[in-house]
Amino acid sequence: MTTINKKIAALRAELEDHNYRYYVLDAPTIPDPEYDRLFRQLQELEQQHPELVTPASPTQRIGARPATGFKQIRHEVPMLSLANAFADEELIAFDKRVHDRLHSGAQVEYACEPKLDGLAVTLLYEQGKFVRAATRGDGTTGEDISANIRTINSVPLQLRGKDFPALLEVRGEVFMPKAGFAELNAYARKHQEKEFANPRNAAAGSLRQLDPKITASRPLEIFFYAVGKVADGDIPTTHYQLLQKFRQWGLRTCPHIQLAKGVDACLQFYHHIAEQRAELPYEIDGVVYKVNDFNLQHKLGFVSRAPRWAIAHKFPAQEEISKVDAIEFQVGRTGALTPVARLEPVFVGGVTVSNATLHNMDEIERKDVRVGDTVIVRRAGDVIPEVVSVVLAKRPKHTRKVKMPSKCPVCDSDVIKPEGEAVARCSGGLYCMAQRKESIKHFAARKAMDVDGLGDKLVEQLVDLELLHNVSDIYALTHEQIANLERMGAKSAANLLTAIDSSKSTSLARFIFALGIREVGEATANNLAEHYGNLDKLMQADEGSLQQVGDVGPVVAANVVAFFQQAHNQEVMAALIKHGVHWPDVTPQPKAALPLQGQSFVLTGTLETLTRDQAKAQLQALGAKVSSSVSAKTSYVIAGADPGSKYQKAEKLNVPIKDEAWLLALLKQH
Repeated sequence: MTTINKKIAALRAELEDHNYRYYVLDAPTIPDPEYDRLFRQLQELEQQHPELVTPASPTQRIGARPATGFKQIRHEVPMLSLANAFADEELIAFDKRVHDRLHSGAQVEYACEPKLDGLAVTLLYEQGKFVRAATRGDGTTGEDISANIRTINSVPLQLRGKDFPALLEVRGEVFMPKAGFAELNAYARKHQEKEFANPRNAAAGSLRQLDPKITASRPLEIFFYAVGKVADGDIPTTHYQLLQKFRQWGLRTCPHIQLAKGVDACLQFYHHIAEQRAELPYEIDGVVYKVNDFNLQHKLGFVSRAPRWAIAHKFPAQEEISKVDAIEFQVGRTGALTPVARLEPVFVGGVTVSNATLHNMDEIERKDVRVGDTVIVRRAGDVIPEVVSVVLAKRPKHTRKVKMPSKCPVCDSDVIKPEGEAVARCSGGLYCMAQRKESIKHFAARKAMDVDGLGDKLVEQLVDLELLHNVSDIYALTHEQIANLERMGAKSAANLLTAIDSSKSTSLARFIFALGIREVGEATANNLAEHYGNLDKLMQADEGSLQQVGDVGPVVAANVVAFFQQAHNQEVMAALIKHGVHWPDVTPQPKAALPLQGQSFVLTGTLETLTRDQAKAQLQALGAKVSSSVSAKTSYVIAGADPGSKYQKAEKLNVPIKDEAWLLALLKQH
């Protein structure tokens, strides 16, 4: 076998494998642009060596063989694929071919439609009544999905009006809206099920369930865009008029359809819809142009797998393949550590991308991303590029797993990850350079230290000019430094210095709140101040002691201990006191025992009568502690609808599980 023969055979085998994974398994392993590149390589080789073209080549077929779990339906009118244009010049060349074949110099009118990213289907109506539905399959034979199509609310089971043909076969695209896709994956994560890679994958997987009840539970929709077989009746003479007629018959069509006279108008529509793409409620990956006049379509005819009168103009790829050179951790303004993949530069979503977010360690472990891996990278609109998945078939032998650092890469403070949370955080909130703007803004806020006049924009100026490195530097600012700032002057500087001086006299509760300890709000800060009376006792408290304080559970207790353990935070607090920040100690007041004192509750699932916050507040008012995690010390778990993993943990630990009715009775009793 010659080298060319081997290369063509290898490309065909690889494309057939990807076809099978895409169409039959609904589990693609490469993004569309990579498939398109392989397909074009094969096309070019076959054009150079036409004697090697065979009917079984992927270039001569439309999709893939239908799956075996459904009855097969043979299409009387084949469901063809479309040729693709990836650049404006290719669309212009298509328009020229149309003119050449029509032997006409007159402008051609095109119907322009967004190219939906879903699953192509065909539906048959007899006397206006829905009879059956099938997938495209290989273009000649598809799968009988009639029972599943019936579950989609936007599919009419009876056409409206009376002027439809006695036999009407309509083609459409089943898709999953972005919002529905997000909800479906959120449910999958909650129940530790496999997530779908994208809305197209989700739509295809949902539509081809052997149990129609599963399909019915998925948020599927459909737009109709063409006809197949038509008998005993007439249809309009243009594509655009046909779509208007579809609406009259109750067949849903895409609302973003437009007529365009000439190729320039087509390009205007393409760029206009590309700008709207991110705001559309459904995914699209390009624009389809169809010669509007059916008579002209008939004259233009078909090639083996596609019509000569239509073309798909693809958007720049939103997904591409790249290699992970390194994984580093960035510290955000709230202290969250986000793993970032350093990539071999790749052009995706219209820009060159060399970094992509990995979100958190749970995501890294779930996707099993390693240094050295080949990955699929996605960038949609202005969304931060992310690593979607690993191409396991391309994983080299020696890849390196990453671990969450134990120390902050910016300030070297301890990194903590509270139980039940996905995000790890730097505990050096008062000191860490990555967090300083947010920590200073919070410290100066009205409900914290109440530094009147030290607003967000002024804080940003002072930090950018390296005049504030942490909150203690507020009390070292000079009149000259402030007066020279943008939009400030001598009087404004004097007023701010007065406000800074006034803020030195505060309360212990305000000071604790101003420190910005994660999940310590005003109420919790007040409880801590009343319980411990002074800062030294609070700083020395352990987690067990802290959990005796009202509104303090294991997570808050861990956050408080971690914060006060950091030497950097201790240094900043010492500097604040040295600058004159002071407060009176609090004399703890003995409190009468409350009816639920000493009992610990955990809330899970959705409550009908109360919100979880309302239930939490009422339980705490009766002296109970409400925790975010279940332990052997938990008194009761209150379970609403769709409880999460806390329910299973309570069962394992034999913690009593009660429903909302029991909770309401308990609250009413007291």
